[in-house]
This record gives sequence, C-alpha cells and structure tokens, in this order.
Amino acid sequence: MTFSSTNEDHLLFDAARKGDIDYIKERIAAGADLNITDGRGFTPMIIAAYDGHEEVTRLMLEAGADVNAQDGGGNTALMGVCFKGYPEIAKLLVEKGADLNLQNGNGGTALMFATLFGRNELVKLMKELGADTTIKDIKGLTALDLAYQQGNEEAKEILQ
Repeated sequence: MTFSSTNEDHLLFDAARKGDIDYIKERIAAGADLNITDGRGFTPMIIAAYDGHEEVTRLMLEAGADVNAQDGGGNTALMGVCFKGYPEIAKLLVEKGADLNLQNGNGGTALMFATLFGRNELVKLMKELGADTTIKDIKGLTALDLAYQQGNEEAKEILQ
C-alpha cells in the first residue's frame, strides 16, 4: 500500500466517504490507486464500506481494491461493517474474497466485532459463512466469551 499524498488522492477519500460513485468512476478510469492509505491506514474501499456505500464498495472491489486491506490497527472493511451493522456489504465483501478469520492487532475478528456490538444478524451470517468461532483475541477470549461478557443472549444461542 502507498500512503496518499496528492490532492486527487484526498478527493478520492472524500468521495469514498460521501459515496460519490461518479467521481470514483472517473478516478478509476484515470488509473487511480485504490489501495492507497490515509494517515490511519484506511483505504478508500475500507472507508466506503464503513460508511455503508455498497455500490461504491462493489465498484472499487471490481476495479482491484484489496478486499483484505488492513488499516493501521489491522482492521479490515469486513470488521468495520460488522461493527457498523451492514449485512449486505458483509455478504459482498465475503463474495469478493474477504477473509472471515483475519485478526486485527488485538486478535479481534469480524465475528467478534459483530458480537461485541450486538449485530446479531451479522453474528449469524458470519457463523453461517464459516467464521471460526474458536479464534481467541489477545485476552484469550472467543466470540462466545464476548457474548457472555455483553450479556447478549441471542449471540450466545447463535454461537453455541
């Protein structure tokens, strides 16, 4: 990944944040690097997914954005959408090759994010798609352990 430095790069990040598909199409046609990163390690695709822009996310993935790109903390777009609660974008990311079991710097996974933030539809989806429920974070906790900590009865049912 390359750290962004040009005005066009900054505009690309803004367009991803706003879901400006027309501008992103122009930048792709002009050969924009979709795997550039900002100061926090976010790529434009991570931002678009995190902000709920499904069609922009799809466009960037189809144009070569790295579906498993990790930000400065090791978080992926899939982790972000599991935190925010966007099941349709999660499905898209997995269809495009997102690694369900990739761990961030704290050992967290997309399934753990969904569990921690009560996104039970995504807990179910991640499990159905094959997320490993036995992975432990740096504290030695699994997604099920996190469900117990959160008092999330529905997630406990799903994960057992």
